[in-house]
Amino acid sequence: MPVAHHVLVRGAGPDRDRPALSHAERTRTYAELAADVRAGADHLVATGTRPGDLVALTLDDPLDTLVALLAVDLAGAVGLVGDPAWPVHQRAEVLRALSPATVLPLPLPRGHGAASPPGPTPDDDAPAWAGFSSGSTGRPRAVLRTRGSWTRSFDHVTALTGTRAGDTVLVTGPLASSLHCFAAVHALAAGACAHLTPGRTATTEALAGGDVAHLVPSRLDDVLDALEAGVPSVLRTVVVGGAGTDADQRVRAAALGVDVVAYYGAVELSFVAVDTGDGLRPFPEVDVQVRPQPGTSLGEVWVRSPWTSLGYLAGARGPLRRDGDWCTVGDLADVPDPAGADGSGTGTGTAAPLVLRGRGDGAVLTAGATVVPEDVEAALRPVPGVRDVVVAGAPHRRLGAVVVAVVEADDRPGLRAHLERVARATLAPAQRPRRWYRLDTLPRTSNGKVHRAALGAAVAGTDPAAEVGRLGVLS
Repeated sequence: MPVAHHVLVRGAGPDRDRPALSHAERTRTYAELAADVRAGADHLVATGTRPGDLVALTLDDPLDTLVALLAVDLAGAVGLVGDPAWPVHQRAEVLRALSPATVLPLPLPRGHGAASPPGPTPDDDAPAWAGFSSGSTGRPRAVLRTRGSWTRSFDHVTALTGTRAGDTVLVTGPLASSLHCFAAVHALAAGACAHLTPGRTATTEALAGGDVAHLVPSRLDDVLDALEAGVPSVLRTVVVGGAGTDADQRVRAAALGVDVVAYYGAVELSFVAVDTGDGLRPFPEVDVQVRPQPGTSLGEVWVRSPWTSLGYLAGARGPLRRDGDWCTVGDLADVPDPAGADGSGTGTGTAAPLVLRGRGDGAVLTAGATVVPEDVEAALRPVPGVRDVVVAGAPHRRLGAVVVAVVEADDRPGLRAHLERVARATLAPAQRPRRWYRLDTLPRTSNGKVHRAALGAAVAGTDPAAEVGRLGVLS
C-alpha cells in the first residue's frame, strides 16, 4: 500500500517543488520528501532491516510517521503503524505479541542531497503494510496486506473523489486508522499534498486551503458546522468512511456546494461499496453477496475482490473468514430482492443498494474504529467488585455507535470511577465505554452463557420487550 516509488518519481520530475506533505508548520516538497525517504531507507538497511521485516512505527508526530512508513516501504520491509493514543500497557502488549524486527520511536535521519533515480518498480504482490482493525487489549490483531491490494485501487478512488495533482487533501485522523493512512498515501500517488490535520481545530483551520477531505461522519458534522458559520473554504469533496452518512448531512453539504462520497469497507476487506448519493453500490471490481442467515431477515455480507488483505499477523484470530474466493468479516445487511442482478438471489445488483445492519459478532463501529466487545470486557472484568461485564453498541448520530458497558455487580460507591480509571489506563480511546449500566444479574441462556443478543437489543433500544431487567445507571 505505501507509495515510496511514486514519491521518488515525482521528486525527480517536474513536480519536485510542489508541496507533498504538511502538518502544523512543517512542509515537505516532493523533492524534499523523496530525499527524506531515500535517507530513511538507507539508514534502515544500514542498521539491519531486511526485506519482509516487520517494522513498528511508534512515533508521535504524523509527518514523521508517514515519512518513516515510506522509508520502510522503500527498504522492502512492512510498516506496522501504531497509534500515539495507545496507553503504555497497550503499546507494550502489541510489541510483545507481534515481535517486530525493528521499532522506530524517533524520526529517521533527513535527506540533504539531490533527488536520486527512483529505481525499479516495486513488487505489488509483496506485503507492505500492517495495521489494526481495532485497538485491542490482550489480543493485538494486526491485518497484513500487499502493496497492490491498495495501490491498484487508486485509479478508481481518484475517479470517484475527483482528486487532482496539485490539490490539497485533508487527512483528518490518525495514521493508525487505515481510513486515514490510505487517504494520505493515495494523495501522494495522485500528486496532491497530503495535509495531516488530526484534530477538530486543525481540520477547521485547514478548510481554507483543502480541496478534498477524508473524514469520519462525526468530523463531517464539524466541517459542515464550520462552513455554515462562514469559515472560508475551497473544499469541493468530502470522502466519508467508517459509518454511513445521513440524509441531513448530504442536504447540508449540497447546499454548501460540497460533494459527498461515502464508502463501506473494512481493514481486512478494503473497499466494498460506495455511495455517491443513491445508496451503497459495489466498489469497482468488487462482487458482493448477501447470504441469508437462518432465523432472521438479514444476511451476511460476503465479498469477492482484488483488494482484500492477506489476513492477521502472528496467528491472531479475528472476524475475517474465507469461502474460496469470497471473504466476510460478519457484517449484516438487508437481504436484497430474490431477483438479484447476478441471478443468484444473493447479489446486491445495481437496482438495490446495500443496506447495512451492523455486525453479526457484536463488534461496535464507532467513529471509524471497530471495537471488539471481548477485548474491552477482558480489560474490565478483573476490576474488584465486577462479577461479569458485557459490552455492546448504542446508536449515535455523529459517531455511528458508542460503546456501552453493562456490569454485573453490587451497587457499591466508586465502582464506576474505578472502572473508568482502568479504561483510561488500558484501553484505546475508541474502546472506552461512553455509558455504564449495572445489573444485579446478567441475563443468561439455558446453557449459562450471557444473553448478548438480549442485552444488545436493550442497550440499542431496538427491542423494548427484551427481558433483561432494569438497566440501572452505574454510579
